[in-house]
Amino acid sequence: MQLYNTLSSKEREALIEQAGKDRLTISFYKYHKIGNPEIFRNYLFLLWDQQEVLGRIYVAHEGINAQLSVPAENFNAFKTKLDEISFLENVRLNIAIEQYNKSFLKLKVKVRDKIVADGLNDDSFDVTDIGIHVKAQQFNELIEDPNTVLVDMRNHYESEIGHFKNAVTPDVDTFRDSLDLIEDQLKDHKEDKNLVMYCTGGIRCEKASAYYKHKGFKKVFQMEGGIINYFRQVNEEGLENKFLGKNFVFDERRAERISDDVISHCHQCGEPCDAHVNCLNQGCHLLFIQCSSCSEKMNTCCSDECKEVIALPEEEQKALRKGKAAGNKIFKKGRSEVLKFKS
Repeated sequence: MQLYNTLSSKEREALIEQAGKDRLTISFYKYHKIGNPEIFRNYLFLLWDQQEVLGRIYVAHEGINAQLSVPAENFNAFKTKLDEISFLENVRLNIAIEQYNKSFLKLKVKVRDKIVADGLNDDSFDVTDIGIHVKAQQFNELIEDPNTVLVDMRNHYESEIGHFKNAVTPDVDTFRDSLDLIEDQLKDHKEDKNLVMYCTGGIRCEKASAYYKHKGFKKVFQMEGGIINYFRQVNEEGLENKFLGKNFVFDERRAERISDDVISHCHQCGEPCDAHVNCLNQGCHLLFIQCSSCSEKMNTCCSDECKEVIALPEEEQKALRKGKAAGNKIFKKGRSEVLKFKS
């Protein structure tokens, strides 16, 4: 019984191109007590592998977090099977604003300790005791209220290319870094201020809203469905779009444009730019912002050193990537001394 992906990204990419069929990029999450995440994980893999679903899905005792791609023609069958899972019946599906058939190239269903890493070890914290969900119109009204503090629950590299007007954007690398930081900054306003939060699709805000209620905040709100759902409602209802720039996403697209504003800069030359790339040196893989001019000049590398590395034969490059010390350099998110214009 096959329980793991067996095709490489290149093989899957070729199959997608050969099929010539449109795919839908979808995300959803649900906090729910799952007794045996491993069994549930295996069930999902077998089900979705048959439906040609690709993506990155995390399952834990606290619930499920899914980002995936499904053939458009299989969507109804996918939704029918999802609804047969009792706690996922009619779960909100965030369909991507900008579609890309190769947003995911493998099906990865992984069991994790938590679907959102939070660094918390507090058994009295109830992740289901959440704040108030608000739709786009109420969200717009709330953030204009002088008694509101609007907080971006995403990481620095996400908010750098796009965020709501007047939002607090913590300079953090991970979600867990933001929890105590925000609580400390707002500790004197637990009762008199509206704490309004947003993130990409809602999952981080949902956990954060429960956490801040647990910590004594009285007026806790979150954008229902995150930025993805907000933009869809703005378009459908003709509302004012208060988001500036791009919404960072965790798939091959890297971002969806929400407004025409370009609020960030190329990390190498300082020109206006909001295009993320990964350094072509696989031993670095630094995520950073690079304009087309610098990309051409630097061969999509973050530094002259990495540019020299990718000119080496592949075997020499592999040798340089060996070892724990070298491995720890991989998957950094926009923090490096070589980036002159990192804000």
